[in-house]
Amino acid sequence: MYSPKFTITNKILKNIGIIEACKEVIDHAPLLPYYEKQFRDEALVRTVHYGTHLEGNELNLTQAEKALLGQPVVARERDLQEVINYRRAMEYISEFRIQNSEFRVNEGMIKKIHKITVDKILAEDKCGEYRTSQVVLKNSFTGEVSFRPPMALAIPYQIKDLLAFINSKTQQDIHAILKSGVVHYELVRIHPFVDGNGRVARALSTLILFLEGYDIRKFFSLEEYFDSDASRYYSALQTVEKKNGDLTFWLEYFTEGLAIELSKIKERVEKISVDGKLRQKLGGKPLMLTDRQLKIIEYIQKTGYLQNRTFELLFPMVSDDTILNELKVLVENGIVKKQGVTKGAKYVMV
Repeated sequence: MYSPKFTITNKILKNIGIIEACKEVIDHAPLLPYYEKQFRDEALVRTVHYGTHLEGNELNLTQAEKALLGQPVVARERDLQEVINYRRAMEYISEFRIQNSEFRVNEGMIKKIHKITVDKILAEDKCGEYRTSQVVLKNSFTGEVSFRPPMALAIPYQIKDLLAFINSKTQQDIHAILKSGVVHYELVRIHPFVDGNGRVARALSTLILFLEGYDIRKFFSLEEYFDSDASRYYSALQTVEKKNGDLTFWLEYFTEGLAIELSKIKERVEKISVDGKLRQKLGGKPLMLTDRQLKIIEYIQKTGYLQNRTFELLFPMVSDDTILNELKVLVENGIVKKQGVTKGAKYVMV
């Protein structure tokens, strides 16, 4: 069975500490359903855009978002198809839940991720099928060979070893974040398919996080970190071979990325998270609020209170009675409270 070689450095420990602290805040933040959906939708768009841009896709973030919404975009057909495919791959891995201790990641899942990823891009007989020939990876600038993956004959055996590592009970003492990073590298190294290996590796790595309890509400996108400095990403992957299979530097880079990404999300969550008492007041049930009610909450969180005289500034062309009805719902649900009884009354968070 495959056994990764790495050292737990102070840098890795520090990064995992940050990840765990951010995870705790994000997982338990009592977000309104509107924001919950917004965070997940944004993360999916970022994952799909940056995950394909890293491989040479020419769409920008706005174009990718429009393509995912089914809106017309003038671009290469391949670029559009890659974006649509990668979203489907992300949706596919999101379906899995560990329902019992017998759950196993299997070869069929890896092949399915690949088939979805390259649908209508590669010939059908190459979709979800291992390569049968030797390939080399070259530096796009110098033309030099930067990596020689294993021979095609070795792929099924090395994938089998990787799956044994993923599913092994004896490997459970490896932190989920490190396990995800190891799987990411190994799939890239094995390079089992003629194309799409990077996307499959990142999707499989994300699946490991989801299955190990680190879906973190699906608010994050490691792809944006990788794409922000693509040369550093590829260099970090290449250090493993240069260091005779030692994954330490790669895992330092990988954990740093997740720490940075989750720190950004944590800050955003803390800014818009409704007071922690809200969850108890609502009995843990989500409350669907209108756009106006959400805007009222945002305003009160920023300024501390809302007064009647601010209604027109906040909602031009909307009657005071309409705003008061919106506030009534928030008051009845214990989200805000009214201080005072005249027109100078203030509405504050409970």
